[in-house]
Amino acid sequence: MNVTDAIMSRRSVRAFEERAVPQDVLRQIMDTARWSPSGCNFQPWEATILSGAPLKALQDKICAAAPQSPEEYAVTPAGITPTYMARLQELGAAMYGAQGIERSDADRRADFVTQNNLSFGAPALLLVYFPRFMGPPQWSDVGMWMQSIMLLLREAGLDSCPQEYLSLHGKLIKEHIGVSDESHIFFCGLAIGYGKHEAPVNGFTRQRVPVEDHVQFIGF
Repeated sequence: MNVTDAIMSRRSVRAFEERAVPQDVLRQIMDTARWSPSGCNFQPWEATILSGAPLKALQDKICAAAPQSPEEYAVTPAGITPTYMARLQELGAAMYGAQGIERSDADRRADFVTQNNLSFGAPALLLVYFPRFMGPPQWSDVGMWMQSIMLLLREAGLDSCPQEYLSLHGKLIKEHIGVSDESHIFFCGLAIGYGKHEAPVNGFTRQRVPVEDHVQFIGF
C-alpha cells in the first residue's frame, strides 16, 4: 500500500470485528510512528494501549460515569462559524442516514453516541495524553504522530477511529491507567481493530471541501 492509498482508505471506522489485534503488530507501528515530525524534537506524545480485560474494565467505568466537569478541553471551539457547523451537520446527516436513524429519533441517536464509550467494539484502544505545559505547537505534533499511526494501521490492514469524545472522561481514564491528572492532559482515544466494512456506518460517502476552498497557490 502506498501513501496515497493509505490516506484515501483511512476513515473513522465505527463498527469493528471482535478479532484481536496482535501486540507485535501494534508495537511495530508505534516504533515506526515515533519518527513523526516534532518541533524542537520534544516528542511530546505519550500513550497507553489497552485490550482485553483492562479495556473492558475501563469501559465499564465510563459507562457508569457522567461526563466530567470542567471539561478536559473544549472539543468544539467557542465562536465557531456557520461554515464549519455546516460541515459537521453534513457529516451527521450522512452517518445517521446510512443507519436509517431519523433526525427525530432521539433515542437511537443517543444510543449511537454512547457507542463511543465502547469505542464501537474495537478490540484495542490507544489512549493519548501529554504534559499540561505543552502548547499549541506540541498539540500539532501529537496530531501528526497520530496521523502517522493511522496510516501505518492501514498499511497493516487495520482500521481506526480517533475519539476526542473520550476526553469527556479524561480524569477517569488517567486514574485507570495510572497517569497524573495534575501533570497531564488527556487528549483522545484511538479505537483500533479490523473494521466491519459491510456495516452501513462504515460505508457512507464522506465529503471534503474542494482544495481551492482552503489552499492558494502564489507565484506558480
